[in-house]
Amino acid sequence: MTVIGRADAIPPARTRRAALRLAFRQPAIAVGAILLVFFILAALMAPLLTPLDPLTQNIAKSLNPPSGEFPLGTDKLGRDIFSRLLYGARISLFVGFAVVVASSLIGGLFGLLAGWRGGWIDEVMMRVTDIFFAFPGLILAMAIAAALGPNLQNALIAIIAVTWPVYARLVRGQVLSLKRREFIESARAIGASQFRIVFRHLLPNSLAPLLVQASFDLGGAILSVAGLSFIGFGAQPPTPEWGVMISEGRNYMATQWWLATCPAIAILLVVAGFNLLGDGLRDWLDPRLRGK
Repeated sequence: MTVIGRADAIPPARTRRAALRLAFRQPAIAVGAILLVFFILAALMAPLLTPLDPLTQNIAKSLNPPSGEFPLGTDKLGRDIFSRLLYGARISLFVGFAVVVASSLIGGLFGLLAGWRGGWIDEVMMRVTDIFFAFPGLILAMAIAAALGPNLQNALIAIIAVTWPVYARLVRGQVLSLKRREFIESARAIGASQFRIVFRHLLPNSLAPLLVQASFDLGGAILSVAGLSFIGFGAQPPTPEWGVMISEGRNYMATQWWLATCPAIAILLVVAGFNLLGDGLRDWLDPRLRGK
């Protein structure tokens, strides 16, 4: 990975635009971005794309197959699957971004402090992360969500609790590899404060792997919360969340396939979009892979 010698050595606007054009020429980034833009626009425009309320029940039209009136059919309470899918995209995308932002902030600052200070502080802080890594992530998230109570907010807290140590380890490793580099020693020599060195030099040069990890974790967070909702520890009915929709439709797979299949396909496409974006960013940001 190319390391910038100074944090203010930002490429000019023309160079940044050229780099973005080069990035979107990569198939993985392009396809991932298209999928994600599609779902983000669908979530934002949900009220315009469907006039039906995702919570309105119509028992007379329960379990209707896909038709002109109901493009993706209805569920056992007569609610429109298409409407619930669009409004569910809002919840799932919010969950993904909220988990990644919170986890990267908590873990990033934790790893930054541990790597910079070193010594016994680093030792103690890394043993704390080891405690979280000692448990399977989903099992620990289930335990935390069950202890806090089954709802979407507690599911978010549970996923954040098992995700932040990844960022702590990642940022710590970057800081340890950078803090003895020449540009850091030069900053010390000219009398730069520790705050300036950490946040003006170390942190900006540690962001590339952080962005790649975040792009993968966005899809993972959506999957995790959907999984918690599926087993009853996340969002609760009648919330139009994709995991809840799959849980409600699992008993009808043999006869009303659309109940569980439609939200499952939505999860598949969103997670695939984030994973493709992550793969593309990794290749684009690593000069050893960029030319392959």
